Amino acid sequence: MVIFGVDFQQFLTTYGPWAIFFVMFAESALIFFLPGDSFLFVAGVLVAQGILGFWPAALLGIVGAILGNTLGYYIGKKFGEAMFAVERQWLFKKKHVDKVQEYYEKYGPLTIVLARFVPGIRTIAPIAAGVGKMNYFTFFIYNVGGAVLWLMSILTAGYFLGSVIPKESIDKYILIIIFGVIFLSLIPGLFAYFRSKKKKIEDIIIS
Repeated sequence: MVIFGVDFQQFLTTYGPWAIFFVMFAESALIFFLPGDSFLFVAGVLVAQGILGFWPAALLGIVGAILGNTLGYYIGKKFGEAMFAVERQWLFKKKHVDKVQEYYEKYGPLTIVLARFVPGIRTIAPIAAGVGKMNYFTFFIYNVGGAVLWLMSILTAGYFLGSVIPKESIDKYILIIIFGVIFLSLIPGLFAYFRSKKKKIEDIIIS
């Protein structure tokens, strides 16, 4: 299964559940552009085909996601203010953490759970929690809950697809479904973007 130029199947077959651990840890901690949702979905398909074991994949993925967010939290707590203070930086811009802080103001620590389902935001959210000095025990509870909910839902969805579609036909459908997963994961961010634009227009009209 070659997706976006990357052979996910070969990577997962070669390194097994540890590949899931690495990707979940890296994306949750610092690396924005790892395709975590797509990777998990393909892993679920391979579980259905008997190439991976469900529970090793799920448990190592969850542990990787939890540890990645934990590292992000401590990076934010220790270095966050300096990281976001420099406006010219390409990756860690202050406006990113400001956007996440808006989520925190609206949803509180539940943001840690919701952010798991939004690419990019799930990388910034734990760092922003560290910057905001969120109580670690509170962060830990929502971090674990979010990791379990996110990973199990996508892994199970991939498993279901792999179970109902014949193995020889899976490559015909996988790319379309992956794009569907990506689109669904972007919906919350798009909704928030257009909502903020609407609010700005309303503010201009009122003023």
